[in-house]
Amino acid sequence: MALFVYNTLNRKKEEFLPLNPPVVRMYVCGVTVYDLCHIGHARSLVVFDVIYRYLRYRGFRVKYVRNFTDLDDKIIARALDEGVGFQEISERYIREFYADTDPLGLERPSVEPRATEHIPEMIEMVKVLLEKGHAYVADGDVYYAVESFPGYGKLSGRSTEEMMAGARVEPDPRKRNPLDFALWKASKPGEPWWDSPWGKGRPGWHLECSVMSQKYLGETLDIHGGGQDLIFPHHENEIAQSEAATGKPFALYWIHNGFVQIRGEKMSKSLGNIVTIKEILKRHHPEALRLFLLGRHYRSPVDYTPERLSEAERALERLYGLLLRAEESLKAPGGKRDWHRVRELLDGLMDRFREAMDDDFNTPRALAPLFELAREVNRVGGTMPKDVAEQVLEATEPFREVLGVLREEPKAFFEEKRRKKLERLPITPEEVQRLIQQRAEARKRRDWATADRIRDELASHGIKLQDTPEGTRWEVE
Repeated sequence: MALFVYNTLNRKKEEFLPLNPPVVRMYVCGVTVYDLCHIGHARSLVVFDVIYRYLRYRGFRVKYVRNFTDLDDKIIARALDEGVGFQEISERYIREFYADTDPLGLERPSVEPRATEHIPEMIEMVKVLLEKGHAYVADGDVYYAVESFPGYGKLSGRSTEEMMAGARVEPDPRKRNPLDFALWKASKPGEPWWDSPWGKGRPGWHLECSVMSQKYLGETLDIHGGGQDLIFPHHENEIAQSEAATGKPFALYWIHNGFVQIRGEKMSKSLGNIVTIKEILKRHHPEALRLFLLGRHYRSPVDYTPERLSEAERALERLYGLLLRAEESLKAPGGKRDWHRVRELLDGLMDRFREAMDDDFNTPRALAPLFELAREVNRVGGTMPKDVAEQVLEATEPFREVLGVLREEPKAFFEEKRRKKLERLPITPEEVQRLIQQRAEARKRRDWATADRIRDELASHGIKLQDTPEGTRWEVE
């Protein structure tokens, strides 16, 4: 079956046919390192991590480049505000980037270039654009002349008026067209600078990605990706300057992930609703965040609420429960119950997974048969026959390899979950046991009021009791 990808450039799903198969050259815009990463960054990172993994799973040899923007107006502003060099800001937040995202199980890209390492190449591209009449110099700045490129606007599909509004264009009498953008910026007092034929300055943001992608992947990429917010002006400008410089298509397929919303509103610092990855991982397993983000198609918006992330955590526990049950069944197989439907689901699991992923990386559809399998196994109950247990463990391998979930040993997963839950308890396990003992004594006396009061007190701390013939068991909800 062929792989189909939604191409933003043509606004439709297209069969994925890279330029030189089995090699795939993929560039994804990385983060600007001036602050901590938030859940919106996590979505883009996880989406393209899964695309990278699935292409390799399908047999492609993928060269994946994801950059760091370590030179930008926001980085400079923060450095000036703190009274430090811009490099100190960028280095600090690159370290924070890895500290926050490594737990998510992201595969490292083939190359992770930094903008400041490629200034000479950026100067060379500006020279080419000037020579070809696509740029002009104005008081030490160099601007790209959008009217020189007939295809400007083809990615976003916007009219000139829409592009003007989307770019929040500020009047500048030096520009020939309000939409013209900076390729090279003359440095202001206190800003970093490099020598160039046009004076001391620094590259524009759009230029940085064009140069880094072409250096490592060539003049035509197979895939260029990023968040929907980058379609215009960033990616539109990348196309204009790259294709004007080379005369070749810049990227065959443009892939963009949807936004993360917070309770129905777009995340923004002005609204104060930014949720950082660091905050989330204090309360939730990293794979729960992956599962939450993969539970919606990558092009659709995701509405974040703490409740929905907690639901993803419980869903993850159900999947690990399936694996734990399979592993325990290998030690002591069962089989007296009717496992016919489970075997049917297992037989079709991989076909359904691949069909979903081949349809524009449809991760929610790919996950659906796994959850269906877990529900059916729970319905049947008891331990599995040996062949079913083996098949369950084998069938879940692609979910680890491609979706990046279920990477831990099930027993260790649940032990760690319990340990963290105990750490968050407002009372000690010893105190819990003491109250359970008091409740048991109250029940013997038929003092149901006291027994209920103790149960309610424990429930208020998030402790659930289960009375069994062997005694009362407890767990943290």
